[in-house]
Amino acid sequence: MADAQCDTQPTVMTPKAGVERAAPGWQSGPPPVLTKKSFWSAGHRPTLFAALLYFDLAFMVWVLLGPLAPQIAQDLGLSPAEKGLMVALPTLAGAILRLFVGLAVDRFGPKMTGSIAQVVVIVGLLAAWQVGIDSFAGTLALGLLLGVAGASFAVALPLASRWYPPEHQGKALGIAGMGNSGTVFAALFAPTIAVLFGWNAVLGLATIPLALAFAAYLLMARDAPDRPRRRPLSAYLEPLKTRDAWLFMLFYGVTFGGFSGLAASLSIYFTDRFSLSAVTAGYCTAACVFAGSLVRPLGGALADRYGGIRTLSIVYAVAATALVTVSRDPATIAAALGLFVVAMLAFGIGNGAVFQLVPQRFREEIGAMTGLVGMAGGIGGFYLASSLGFARQATGSYQSGFLIFAALALAALAALTCVKRRWRTRWELAAEGVRI
Repeated sequence: MADAQCDTQPTVMTPKAGVERAAPGWQSGPPPVLTKKSFWSAGHRPTLFAALLYFDLAFMVWVLLGPLAPQIAQDLGLSPAEKGLMVALPTLAGAILRLFVGLAVDRFGPKMTGSIAQVVVIVGLLAAWQVGIDSFAGTLALGLLLGVAGASFAVALPLASRWYPPEHQGKALGIAGMGNSGTVFAALFAPTIAVLFGWNAVLGLATIPLALAFAAYLLMARDAPDRPRRRPLSAYLEPLKTRDAWLFMLFYGVTFGGFSGLAASLSIYFTDRFSLSAVTAGYCTAACVFAGSLVRPLGGALADRYGGIRTLSIVYAVAATALVTVSRDPATIAAALGLFVVAMLAFGIGNGAVFQLVPQRFREEIGAMTGLVGMAGGIGGFYLASSLGFARQATGSYQSGFLIFAALALAALAALTCVKRRWRTRWELAAEGVRI
């Protein structure tokens, strides 16, 4: 079985970025003494910042339809199910595109791939602003375009990851992945701008920060020198022959799916459940999203220190508890907001913890694995956002949507419990000193 072969074959480690040779004689004689650099000395800080900035602004526009949904739905007369599908489609499109973008990253490098993706999004938003969106079909077409921005995940994380050694993967990918905070900007500013100028104008105005971020990206980002050699396209799907790849897809489908699904849906939830204005609902959503975004680096750091498995186990238990409680329809907005903040904190920490583990297991296939795992995360977000809309239309309540996703979190916890012993005993042979 391919998975068994992968788990049992010994791995020969070679010096990576961030490890200095402290003695000559690498080729012969006694093993060299290796001196590990600190995190800030180990990688390439301009590239890390460029990855964060690109990811941040791309995520801002990726979830743009969520904060604008109350105004769009009112103008176009959308049903609850149509609202749910509208805000979920960019998540699904981004999920699918992450797979192809991940393949492009491994073949052409993250900097070139990210440059092309940014141009597509900027030009597409300008065209949508000029033409105008005046139908439900138009919002779906826009959602497909915004999916390209969501695929930025498969660029930003490999761009940062390849500069850092195993012991700093959690922190590096946590910082780059903090680009999730772009959803905060969308929730804070998009509804207010829509009230002042109309929601179509938001599409055009969004291109201004995107263009500035693109210029910074071109100046600062550099591909790491240890870029993997090009392989046949079929080789990029090799990880799917292992159980571990599918498990990572499940784990991230829950953590990032929960984060992105709630980020896209909470503006609708707050306006429907508590009759808040679009602007006030945006502020409440921004508070939840900010909490989940802020702790992603903390999740990576906790996983570096205590192990990704232990961190994820706590994450799934906390997230499931929060979602089950919120499904009981809290009577006050303060109670609902508190529960969503707890859920988002758990999902944010989980996002960082998953990507502390992925590079330890699939270092050479990090581009393809980022695409595959990111795709699963997007699918999880699509499911949560769309199911909440359908649950609201079918039953008059969001309860079943929250409960099913809580069950998925518990399923991920059970799967993690089953494999933790195997992962810890086998991976430590390949990543000595790195907590699993």
